Amino acid sequence: MSRFASRAAAILIAFLTGSCAALFPREVSTAERLAVFPTTGLPLEKPVTIRWNAYQIPYVEAQTDRDLAFALGLVHGHLRLAEIAIFKRATQGRLSELAGPFYVPGFDKAIRTLDFRHAAPEIIAAMPAETRAYLQAFVDGLNHYQRTVRDLPPEYALLGMRREEFELADIIGIGHIAGLDINWFPTIGLMRQRGQSDFETAYARSLQAGSGPTVSFDATQTSAFFDLLSSAIRSGSNTFAVAPSRSASGAAMLASDPHLGVMLPSLWVMAGYSSPSYRGVGMMIPGTPFLAFGRTPDIAWGGTNMRAAHTDFYDVSTLRPDQIVSTTERVSKRLWFSGEIETRWAKGIGPIMSDTLLLDGATKPGEEIAIRWMGHEPTDEITAILNASRTSTPQDFRAALKTFALPAQNFVYADVRGDIAQITATMLPRRAFDVLPKSIVLDAADPALRWSDILDPTELPWVLNPPEGYIASANNKPYEAEPGVPVGWFFSADERIRRLRQILGANDKLTLDDMKAIQLDTVSLFVREMMPALREALAEAGAGEIDAAFAARLVAFDGDYRVDSVSAPAFETFLYHLAPRVYGVPLPENIPGYLANWNGFGKAFAYDLMNMPAEKRIAAIREAIPLAARDAAAFATWGDMHRLEVAHILGAIPVVGGNFLYANVPTGGSRETIFKSAHGFHNAVHPTRYGSQARHVSDLGDLDENYFVLLGGNDGWIGSANFFDQIDLWQQGGYVRMPLRPETIAAEYPTVMTLTR
Repeated sequence: MSRFASRAAAILIAFLTGSCAALFPREVSTAERLAVFPTTGLPLEKPVTIRWNAYQIPYVEAQTDRDLAFALGLVHGHLRLAEIAIFKRATQGRLSELAGPFYVPGFDKAIRTLDFRHAAPEIIAAMPAETRAYLQAFVDGLNHYQRTVRDLPPEYALLGMRREEFELADIIGIGHIAGLDINWFPTIGLMRQRGQSDFETAYARSLQAGSGPTVSFDATQTSAFFDLLSSAIRSGSNTFAVAPSRSASGAAMLASDPHLGVMLPSLWVMAGYSSPSYRGVGMMIPGTPFLAFGRTPDIAWGGTNMRAAHTDFYDVSTLRPDQIVSTTERVSKRLWFSGEIETRWAKGIGPIMSDTLLLDGATKPGEEIAIRWMGHEPTDEITAILNASRTSTPQDFRAALKTFALPAQNFVYADVRGDIAQITATMLPRRAFDVLPKSIVLDAADPALRWSDILDPTELPWVLNPPEGYIASANNKPYEAEPGVPVGWFFSADERIRRLRQILGANDKLTLDDMKAIQLDTVSLFVREMMPALREALAEAGAGEIDAAFAARLVAFDGDYRVDSVSAPAFETFLYHLAPRVYGVPLPENIPGYLANWNGFGKAFAYDLMNMPAEKRIAAIREAIPLAARDAAAFATWGDMHRLEVAHILGAIPVVGGNFLYANVPTGGSRETIFKSAHGFHNAVHPTRYGSQARHVSDLGDLDENYFVLLGGNDGWIGSANFFDQIDLWQQGGYVRMPLRPETIAAEYPTVMTLTR
């Protein structure tokens, strides 16, 4: 047997033998899971109490801040050890160690080039001693759990992972990978169109629509692990708050739902805690020791990605050789041959991305493109959020965020005094321009094009107690900064924010149930607004004469993508066949990139359709109707066509990945509805893999009126009773209450464990 054949056989055997516990998991009760949690022999200053509810959501009660951090490390290790271990390796560009030959090594090179941990040493050194001690205690707890637990999660065996100590830099790296600049993708899309005949149109329409061309990475360039990375980017969300004047309870209320890739385990952990300095309930990013959004006795907050202008692309080909630093690193590939990766860094700018697959097809001859990215600056989000969670006024909340940059957030805030606010929470560089230059790539040799200053959140615009009595954010363009400090180039389509304002502005006395209902809203304003023109065009083309039943189904669509909508499948199949004919291409995937994104398409399609020559418009509609009618006939409702697939992150692994699909259920929503369940152009059954992934609502008038839910479950252990036990709640619009009164916590978190030395 040849050397290569022997390796191939070993690969298959290793994956199959290592995957048994994951492929055929034993069902484990909540009680069994909690029985393995370490409770004695712990390096604690004083005893710690952890209360658990039926969903294996913990409430940690510690007598010192250091003990709280250590106990939270244990909790994160218990609930999400494998997930955190995978993300640790992802931030280091070591995923080929896990997936072996199934994984494209170019992605590891891209990650090592981007170097998400680059600023970690400087960040840690500059941290206040209090923060550093707290972070170290959290890492100690995480390491203690991994070091002492008898049975490691099944993913360890399947992916060939060994126990490996976590470091402070790993926590920084996890935060930075979640803060990756999503503007890279539309910007790279525009870069790929430079020199093409339609570039001017693409550039103008991209800035007008707030979104650039989509960027696709085909299977020969990257692997499904790229989806894992992009799914972790906090690129979407809705957050809104109402003032007491618009609240039925007479207190401020807040609601938030982040949008991420749909996967198991979730990218959030639900938890509550109390110590001398900290008290709150909410959602934490696995592997980080603070509430990313939630509620304390005094305040509640949530955020949406600002899509801030955090990156500039520079051509560094004219820099002197001594301005380029090269580093060679050894890279291991599981069950295969190891190799080396060379990365390059342009001094004063950053990593040279044109060396990686991320810029394939985007560079001109002779260009060497490096990036200056805010993620390489010594910011300190951990201190910022820890301090912000201890405040009680909007002014102090904003001041606490002074060192916060990633991911750029529009934080929406509410407090028990009735204040509501929106804070621009990021750092923005001062530039020599306010609009993205048409060149896209800047000349690194021109000092005028370098960053001259960086403004922090306390220097950026914010709003406090607006007269309309509500605040809403949905990745829309935030408040303008001063000239020379552009906030961003690309933002979400405005239909979510307009829909939020439409609903909030129409209600004088909102209840908490109203806030929950808003999060489930499935109306697309873009579709609702394009339907009059579409009905006119259908009548002009005599649609009823071609297929009366289908035409009736189509013209009745009101833009509401309810799961039981009978018209949504007719609209989507018709759009699938009509849109290419409007733009003169054979298939939807051939539509120009600046229109393939819903931001641009939703704003342009009705106009482009009605401005076609009448004879071409009529012909396009007449051709599309029978094809769409045939496709739509297979689907009685939108939920029959539009599915929510919930799979483990191991679903990305070839051969065995199909075993990790845990749910395939009908779902409502669409691309940019408030209840977001994103999809492309489809004429068949299709899954949504991105959208609303967690929900939170709080009434600041009652310490116990805080409700959260995950798309999945709180426990990441495959086979656990709490692995995906919240999916039904999610589907039905249900929530789990997370109270703050001690007596309510004691009643609703009945399983009690005491941690001791």
